[in-house]
Amino acid sequence: MVSDVHGNAGDLAKAGEGADALICLGDLVLFLDYADHSRGIFPDLFGAENADRLVELRTARRFDEARDLGRRLWAELDVDRDTAIEAAVRRQYAELFAAFPTPTYATYGNVDIPRLWADFAGPGTTVLDGDRIELGGLVFGFVGGGLRTPMRTPYEISDEEYAAKVEALGDVDVLCSHIPPDVAELTYDTVARRFERGSRALLDAIHRVRPRYALFGHVHQPLARRMRIGATECVNVGHFASTGKPFALEW
Repeated sequence: MVSDVHGNAGDLAKAGEGADALICLGDLVLFLDYADHSRGIFPDLFGAENADRLVELRTARRFDEARDLGRRLWAELDVDRDTAIEAAVRRQYAELFAAFPTPTYATYGNVDIPRLWADFAGPGTTVLDGDRIELGGLVFGFVGGGLRTPMRTPYEISDEEYAAKVEALGDVDVLCSHIPPDVAELTYDTVARRFERGSRALLDAIHRVRPRYALFGHVHQPLARRMRIGATECVNVGHFASTGKPFALEW
């Protein structure tokens, strides 16, 4: 299990060694590395100094100023924003999808662009979002993307649309999502010092369905990496971009 790969293709190529399958819970794209502001699409286009300023504004939750900075930089660059970003994302996807072993089961993160995945996912990679599969006698359900936030990342959807995908899964043994259930200990990032958005629909499903596991990522430095909710073991599988180590699920 990996999540929040954010451009770490080198470790991704080794993540499935010794496993029967690799499961990826999204966020393949690296737009901006908050630990190293010289890495990612944004600094490649605008330089590390502007990346420093963007991180400063976002960390202070000054999102309107951050968007104003972005608009000014794009205007000065004088290129089509969507075209430039898509070209950069495609370069990253080409490398990352090539690193996936067979079989890989993957869902989208909030910074991913779902419409591009079909161009890169080979026959050994199964993309699931609001879908379920059986692996080794257990039923896995997948819910991709994130909920809407002031960050306005590419794959954010309404609470109602997200809840409908969770509801469509029905009874599952393992609930796989990019974002966590809406529990304070699982959604608070201790480094960013803010709550990320978790899903109430996921939490309701955990109480209702009682899956064996609920697995997710999204929160890079959570207050709690795992906790039990009733019969369900909830696990943040880790910020793979920084650790390079997968979480192993065995049964």
